[in-house]
Amino acid sequence: MPSRRVVTGLSQEPRRRFAEELRRLRAQSGDSLRKLGDVLGWDWSLFGKMENGETLGGPEVVQALDQHYETPGFLLTLWELAVGDPTQFREQYRRYMALEAEAVSLWHFAVSVLPGLLQTDGYAREVLAAGGARGKELAQQVDARTGRRQLLSGEEAPHFRTILSEAVLRSPLRDGQEWREQLEHLLEMADRPNLAIQLLPQSSGLHGLVATDVMFLRMHDGHTVAYIETALHGELVEESASVERMQRAYDAVRDLALTPVESRKFIGRMLEEVPCTPST
Repeated sequence: MPSRRVVTGLSQEPRRRFAEELRRLRAQSGDSLRKLGDVLGWDWSLFGKMENGETLGGPEVVQALDQHYETPGFLLTLWELAVGDPTQFREQYRRYMALEAEAVSLWHFAVSVLPGLLQTDGYAREVLAAGGARGKELAQQVDARTGRRQLLSGEEAPHFRTILSEAVLRSPLRDGQEWREQLEHLLEMADRPNLAIQLLPQSSGLHGLVATDVMFLRMHDGHTVAYIETALHGELVEESASVERMQRAYDAVRDLALTPVESRKFIGRMLEEVPCTPST
């Protein structure tokens, strides 16, 4: 039997092949690492480490690279082969991320944790660590999550509204300074013209979303999809009747929430209660 002919000079080992493709695509585009970091909103050093094979990065980073290089799904497939476990990035979440990047407006309800789009590095690190992430995996997930904040920046950023259950702000970080920075970040984001942050007081009582984190995405063609999430499970909902039912529950919650102005004042009062870290 004749020996197998090597079709390309690229590696057949998944991790090395992934790094090779990253280097090839960047060279082809003419981007420097710093420019890539500026465009996509991640620290440029992360892309250098990915190209050198030091890290695989997280799925959100790879999704952003696929969009930037106009290679839909290609890098993500290589990434899944490289990590050796395609279930780490569920098909439904992959589709959600693609839809999120294309949405013209987003609205959200948080039961107990701030939405990833508004998390600081310190907040994301503590939340992900509580979920079991450690070491390099934790660093990768933090980079991936906080990098998504770029979605809300720029002239063409979509409008984003989040309603936060009061429990979200009653669950501070262990590090007082990190918690202060997170609250300050919320106030800063609340001043952006494309953002609205509202607080749902505990006194509002039970409601239709009492145990459900949900994100709604309105697409260019006018239809809306929803993504519901718990600590262990996420589900993309596209069936119109189900989405409509959740939207009615969301509208009822919004009627109970403080206005954006009242909510900023509430967050400001929370910030005043956080002890200042003495300078050394």
